[in-house]
Amino acid sequence: MKQDMPARDPFRLSPTMTGIFATVCGLTVANIYYAQALIGPITHDLAISPEWAGIIVTLTQLGYGAGLFLIVPLSDRSDNRRLILLTMGGLVLSLAGAALSPSVALFMLCSVAVGLCSVGSQILLPLATHFVPPAQRGRVIGNIMGGLITGIMFSRPLANAIAAAFGWRAVFWISTVTMAMTCGVLWRVLPDYMPEHRMRYRTLLWSIGHLLIEYAPLRRRIAYHGILFAVFNMFWTAAPLMLHARFGLGQSGIALFALAGAGGALAAPLAGRLADAGHTRVATWGAMGIVGLASLASGWAVNGDWLVLLAVMAILLDAGVQTNQIVSQRVIYSLDDRARGRLNAAYMTAVFLCGAAGSSGGAALYSIRGWWGFALVAALLCLAALMLFAAEILLGHEKPIPLKTATKP
Repeated sequence: MKQDMPARDPFRLSPTMTGIFATVCGLTVANIYYAQALIGPITHDLAISPEWAGIIVTLTQLGYGAGLFLIVPLSDRSDNRRLILLTMGGLVLSLAGAALSPSVALFMLCSVAVGLCSVGSQILLPLATHFVPPAQRGRVIGNIMGGLITGIMFSRPLANAIAAAFGWRAVFWISTVTMAMTCGVLWRVLPDYMPEHRMRYRTLLWSIGHLLIEYAPLRRRIAYHGILFAVFNMFWTAAPLMLHARFGLGQSGIALFALAGAGGALAAPLAGRLADAGHTRVATWGAMGIVGLASLASGWAVNGDWLVLLAVMAILLDAGVQTNQIVSQRVIYSLDDRARGRLNAAYMTAVFLCGAAGSSGGAALYSIRGWWGFALVAALLCLAALMLFAAEILLGHEKPIPLKTATKP
């Protein structure tokens, strides 16, 4: 029986529903990263050359980016419940297709579809913020993002462990069943939310460009987090290849390493509270600095064969990226309540395009320049982000975001 929750009541999102949202987001977004962990066995089984290994992950993320731009904006004009259930159904079919794929072409097509239909998590997240007061928005974002980030981080070790025991196709079969069950849970508990205004689809998409022009904080946050997310994807695309070649780790060993990196998800709730308390600048400074230093230090860790130190750097890198993500989303969700879906679409589409470039570039950079190539490029990218952030502060463009939502009249 569907939960009775008024669409406009900002105080009815219970801890239980927050937990369900967090779990669903984690399970959904994990599908984007399974191929990242299975890049070795998939390329071997489907006879893909090493130079093109990164394209598997890139296609999934490009599909996700397309879904962010084409599907997520619909949450500003359509029934959010129906939209989420439709994307979940498409995800189930796409995962089954990936598991059954006999050829490279079909698998890549299904990879794009998996990414396209995984955007339900990015509809759920802004939907949750409609049911909480503005002063608690960062906390709710942090709690749900904690589940989403946990899904990202556990997707790699889980995929590796399942693949080591049953083969890479079993990962997609298990996810197919899991997402079908998740769809059933959402059908029972998901609240209705129908936006008041109606816009034609073409007008809706066109307005995303206007939002980018109108809101400078949106553009800045895209630049900051786009850089950090590119570094994040560079690291986790190249890391499995490096761990096998340098440390001789198999699928199980790589899974354990990725499990250690999941510790970065613990930063999510803290980041949300920092954002609610008005410490946006401090959190952004710290996130960029930590990611840059962790990336650079990972070069020395690999060079010295210090696997434990490398795992610590992975945790710090992930924590920095997730902190900046939550702070950035707290900023953009405070710009305009009525355009929250489109704001999220503009932000996440641009960020994931940066991430897709990082995934593709990470594998290529490692194959050409080794791990030090990644470490130096990543550190320079973070330095560029820090310089941009510093310049915006000096020019007076970066200002604290008030706790009260700035809804346009």
